[in-house]
Amino acid sequence: MSAKRIQRESTEITAVLALALSLLAGPALGQTKAGILYPHVADTSHASGEARDFFTSFFTAKSRHDVAATMSHFSPQLVTYTDATLGWPLDGYDSLHALYSQFMPTWPAAGLSYPTRILGDTRSAVVAFTDTPELFGGELRILGAVDFKDGKVVRWVDYWDGASFDSKLYHEIRNPEAKFPTDFKEGAINASASAAIRTISTQLQGAFAAGDAKTASRLFSYDAVYEDMALRTQVLGREGIERYLEHALPQAPFGKGAKLRHVVGNDLGGGFEWFGSPSAGVRGGITALELNSKGEISRLTTVYDSRQLRDSDRRGLVLLAIR
Repeated sequence: MSAKRIQRESTEITAVLALALSLLAGPALGQTKAGILYPHVADTSHASGEARDFFTSFFTAKSRHDVAATMSHFSPQLVTYTDATLGWPLDGYDSLHALYSQFMPTWPAAGLSYPTRILGDTRSAVVAFTDTPELFGGELRILGAVDFKDGKVVRWVDYWDGASFDSKLYHEIRNPEAKFPTDFKEGAINASASAAIRTISTQLQGAFAAGDAKTASRLFSYDAVYEDMALRTQVLGREGIERYLEHALPQAPFGKGAKLRHVVGNDLGGGFEWFGSPSAGVRGGITALELNSKGEISRLTTVYDSRQLRDSDRRGLVLLAIR
């Protein structure tokens, strides 16, 4: 693909997103944006101090709607900031800066974006965060995969469940299937995840793809927590997780036939992006992992766009968790 075509498509994406945001932006509430601070509720027990400080600084700037301060966290060599649910990549620093410059100043002052969990370090990380409804027209709870170089973001990909978003707007702004990107530019950066998180991510997704619940369950601690943000389900304990996976993997989007895309994080935690199983109809998602001192998975959280699931599959997976 030529550089001119890439730039043209990136400009088109920015324009469409700009139109969507202009429809969503509400009136300012008269508060002083410089005074906005988000709720400090983030669990940083599986993050380095540097990662905690970086994301605190980033989300403070974003919640204050400060374009310059927000963009100072991105490398001038930014590869992409991608919304994996809507299929919109903002490739390059200039594309992201243009979007923020146009719409951040118009966001209502009450609009906040803040982290709830940070896993990893300033080489690569998973960050769970919330965007309040004032920013994009509905509450978004997101898992982002973030890669750094020299302390700046070079790749950021957001995953969230489209079922929680306004249906009409979702269908209006989601990229058509024919134009939905298949490459999230993970190949354009140097892998920066630790050996420990790479190993357990590869083992886990390999077991998922093979439909091998027993092997997968051995990677969890005895009291592990398994949660699916898209299905709003939670399974407690290694034995319960194995029983659930035994029946869920044949139809789950991350199960049989799914493939590993990209790993981020350190020995404390992180996670991996994945390509969805062809039979499930979900293009991909992300799985966040917290590791204990033994290197076992103490908590798994996954999210993907459940709007792409067949209704029967969605109901079936939820019932399996209840069982």
